[in-house]
Amino acid sequence: MEVRQEQPQDYDEVYRVVREAFASAEHRDGNEQDLVAALRKSRAFVPPLSLVAVEDGRVVGHILFTEIRIGDKTDLALAPLSVLPAYQRQGIGQALMAQGHAEAARLRYGFSVVLGSPAYYSRAGYVPAARYGIRSPFDVPDEYFMALDLQGNSPDREGTVEYAPEFFSV
Repeated sequence: MEVRQEQPQDYDEVYRVVREAFASAEHRDGNEQDLVAALRKSRAFVPPLSLVAVEDGRVVGHILFTEIRIGDKTDLALAPLSVLPAYQRQGIGQALMAQGHAEAARLRYGFSVVLGSPAYYSRAGYVPAARYGIRSPFDVPDEYFMALDLQGNSPDREGTVEYAPEFFSV
């Protein structure tokens, strides 16, 4: 399997992967694939942080990190992470996160936040965001809104996350 930056020729395949990955997900909006398309056109989009997992020449997974604001700092949101159902539970999501986190750290971002399963995302190092003073703009239990210190020593943020407007318009 290869993890690489998404290219424009991948967009149709990524749309399908995201749609299929979320079709039977317990927590879904049903518009995750449209959110990806909208975020690509936004100011929050960071091309090196839109990654695909390719196996046998086929896109089987995708991850997207986009810029957010926490107070006066620019950080990242991981959303969404998608792996085709037939390829889940094989480490592809973890590989996508690892590569994305490494690239985000190289680009000098301080934190990545995610809204998702604590059991899953904690394996990649995410902890409740409240530990860093980071608050969700949504009414969700603290354990589901998590953050990862990408630099390993980033100062706490003390603020509420401001997502790109596309998160609320799709």
